[in-house]
Amino acid sequence: MKARQANRPERRHALRAMAALGLAGAFAFAAPVARAQKYPDKPIRLVVGYSAGGGVDAVARLLGVRLSAVLGQQVLVENRTGATGLIAAEFVAKAPPDGYTLMMGDSALLIAKLLQPKIGIDPLTSFKPVAGAFISPLMIVANNDFPAKTPAELVKELKANASRYSYATSGVGTVQHLGFEMLKQSTGSPVVHVPYRGAAQIVPDVIGGQIPLGVVSATAGMAQAKAGKLRAVALMNTAKLEGAESVPPLADALPGFDVAPRIFVLAPAGTPNEVVEQLSAAVKSVLDTPEAGAAAAAQGTLRAYSTPSQLGKDMAAETSRWKKIISDQRIVAEGN
Repeated sequence: MKARQANRPERRHALRAMAALGLAGAFAFAAPVARAQKYPDKPIRLVVGYSAGGGVDAVARLLGVRLSAVLGQQVLVENRTGATGLIAAEFVAKAPPDGYTLMMGDSALLIAKLLQPKIGIDPLTSFKPVAGAFISPLMIVANNDFPAKTPAELVKELKANASRYSYATSGVGTVQHLGFEMLKQSTGSPVVHVPYRGAAQIVPDVIGGQIPLGVVSATAGMAQAKAGKLRAVALMNTAKLEGAESVPPLADALPGFDVAPRIFVLAPAGTPNEVVEQLSAAVKSVLDTPEAGAAAAAQGTLRAYSTPSQLGKDMAAETSRWKKIISDQRIVAEGN
């Protein structure tokens, strides 16, 4: 009896040690899980620099509602309009780098810095790339009386009779404008650019013959082409958009020509890598679904996922491309 009593303290110590080891093991296993689950623990803002109902806003809402389901927290689209997206960009660039304020940016942001070098942000250093998301195919449309019907005929006509023609876009420094300037450079054509305040009036003016050529979204151009009101001459990019499969790419006549506005997700510089990777994986999981593909096509866009690393490279390459065409064609911002 005394021997058993003497062993009781030792047994108690042994049990405590085992329990401590068990708890330590449990915490060692649970700690990484807790860290992984910590973000996000509150709603995320996805800031858009354009008004509600526009193209970038539409795909931001398409993405946001699906990201909410994947991340387990609401992703709320917030519109901060003005200065061609720069007000939104400056807001996001100055936000805490914690993954709770993101931006749905587009190629216009890259071009803005080139045309307005004094702006307070740099798209390549003020942000951390999260994910490439979409591209928006563009289409060159023509009045039905225009002589060219194919990319090859368009290039030939512009080389032969460029001084007779002008073309419309939604403004100076847009991808539409710079893309057509690339076409002009390739053909040596002095076609006159006529900037409009927006895209809404371009199609009616092309149909009415007020201007012979225009660069518009593929969906806007295709709708009127199918109705026989104008001619869809060429897509400016090589990826096919559902409903516009019959329209040949400009690359058929100019190999390597591929222009389309890029839409992507950015976070403030300094956002932790693990948060960026989690967000990027969530974007990919959304874009991989057939439902997202169909919803994107309905908005006139194509899914174009890229990793944070690849998006950073793409943004740098696109910036260099636009910088060259702006310099070569001596393009300046409106009002300068």
